[in-house]
Amino acid sequence: QKIIKNQKTNLFTDNLSLISTGRVPIADGFTSKVSVFRDLESLTEHYAIEIGILNLSKPILTRLHSACFTGDILKSKKCDCGEQLAETINRIKFEKSGVILYLNQEGRGIGLANKMRAYKLQDVGLDTFEANQRLGFNDDERDLSIGSKILKKLGINQIKLLTNNPSKVEAFQESGIEVVKRVPILSKETKENKSYLKTKKEKSGHLF
Repeated sequence: QKIIKNQKTNLFTDNLSLISTGRVPIADGFTSKVSVFRDLESLTEHYAIEIGILNLSKPILTRLHSACFTGDILKSKKCDCGEQLAETINRIKFEKSGVILYLNQEGRGIGLANKMRAYKLQDVGLDTFEANQRLGFNDDERDLSIGSKILKKLGINQIKLLTNNPSKVEAFQESGIEVVKRVPILSKETKENKSYLKTKKEKSGHLF
């Protein structure tokens, strides 16, 4: 019998399958291992990036990061995503090991095309949540349980979570991953992202 995903009760089907794994040398003498997981229903692929040698007997420094083409690739000043990703890599290198769960859930799960539509609405005064709602979406369409599924496949049960988002902490804990510590990951406030950061704080409870 198929179980429909429900984050509140932690009931979900694990449709993720490990497709491939490879090692990637990165800056500062570190080696990363990238594992590609595919959702067998949607065919969406998500990535686990292990940096350094993980000691599974201790909590693993972890970042659950949703893909952001504009922030991660273009270094957009409209959001803090690219800055957070870069800071995550620096933090992991400092601790010598950690993992980044890079989920293909662009624009809080609405996709890049709709994200660009939302950006147009933001240009005329709507905030990021209002724009998504105007397009017929919820504030956040992401499935955060994917992160827990990947961690369990990697044999990770305890983490130190790099996040300002209490919903991510809750999602991991409800699915059996122990968050022993929340590690803040702060970004610089600029005139371009001031409204965005204010909205995240006031409407989704981000801790800054």
